[in-house]
Amino acid sequence: MVKIKPFKGTRPPKQYAAEVASRPYDVLNSQEAKEEATERSLLHIIKPEIDFDPIADEHSQQVYDKAVENFKLWKEKGWLVQDGEEHYYIYAQTMNGKTQYGLAVASHYQDYIDGKIKKHELTRTEKEEDRMIHVRNQSANIEPVFFAYPAKKEIDEIVENIVKNQPAEYDFTTSDDVRHQFWVINDKATNDRITKIFEGIPALYVADGHHRTAAAARVGAERAAANPHHTGNEEYNYFLAVLFPDNQLNIIDYNRVVKDLNGLTSEQFMEALKKDFDVQEIGKEIYKPNKLHNFGMYLDGKWYSLTAKPGTYDDNDPIGVLDVTVLSNLVLDNILGIKDLRTSKRIDFVGGIRGLGELSRRVDSGEMKVAFALYPVSMKQLIDIADSGKIMPPKTTWFEPKLRSGVVIHEF
Repeated sequence: MVKIKPFKGTRPPKQYAAEVASRPYDVLNSQEAKEEATERSLLHIIKPEIDFDPIADEHSQQVYDKAVENFKLWKEKGWLVQDGEEHYYIYAQTMNGKTQYGLAVASHYQDYIDGKIKKHELTRTEKEEDRMIHVRNQSANIEPVFFAYPAKKEIDEIVENIVKNQPAEYDFTTSDDVRHQFWVINDKATNDRITKIFEGIPALYVADGHHRTAAAARVGAERAAANPHHTGNEEYNYFLAVLFPDNQLNIIDYNRVVKDLNGLTSEQFMEALKKDFDVQEIGKEIYKPNKLHNFGMYLDGKWYSLTAKPGTYDDNDPIGVLDVTVLSNLVLDNILGIKDLRTSKRIDFVGGIRGLGELSRRVDSGEMKVAFALYPVSMKQLIDIADSGKIMPPKTTWFEPKLRSGVVIHEF
């Protein structure tokens, strides 16, 4: 059963919340961050390379030092202030008229080591190391990870009651039209009850933030090993997570664009596809896949519907059923010769938030030769894979909206 606790959040005073809160470190590059960062933005702490002219190497010692300096400065200036008491917090996001309600908590690193915090993706060592240095240097989890849990009616009722009867501490809308609201749970009995309910929840699932989770767990283990009087209850055992009920979450499509046809002409490529797919020409109009094992393809100015033939996929295998697996095996590997999605320079990935028009744009520009639109993975598929201990192929899930960094921070 999972272990969480309330914590003394470090967060912006109400009047600064919208300015301090920023997009996560990994969704924008250094140049974009530099252009986006206002005076109080958390980007100066999570992407401090932007404070150098020219922009510095994000993995250099001076950049890691600058992160520490800026975090300290933000606290000195009163742009980030630590709460005096431990709380849980509610963090709600509304996008396209749909709201999801998360709980900001301190999650125990041992649950990750023990497999009670379940992952569905592999981490890359260099990204994990980079995040670990930041966590270690700051003695804080500056950015939250995004977890899902099996929905619980009692938690929903607690959240609904607070949201109805207590004004939000923060309420702002970002430039992408996402509304962010934040409540502090002040009542101790309510906080205690939340802790107790989660003791009965068997597992949490990493939705977004595999590298941050792994980095936080490594720092927790490192601090534990260095403390001869370690009990397991010290603050360093915990890291910042926002937990959402699984039935409120949406995974959107994560699509592929490829630079060449592996030496084939368009005609030869289309012929090769017909072995494993029913191919239907759609024309100029964007084609969005409408069910599992149906794909959209854009080639030479036209959209096509591809439907995988029965027998080319395994619906009884949690990985074999995924359309990313079907496309990878039958097209990217067999026909196009792309063996490793992590390292190949011939393929790129486009989050569905950009729309399918982005796929045709990149092909029409001449940068890419062919694009594939995929039907999104379901939350149930993600949980089945995590429960089975298997790992999804890279770039399978895209969650929106993204959590803002700096709404609340966990210090240890």
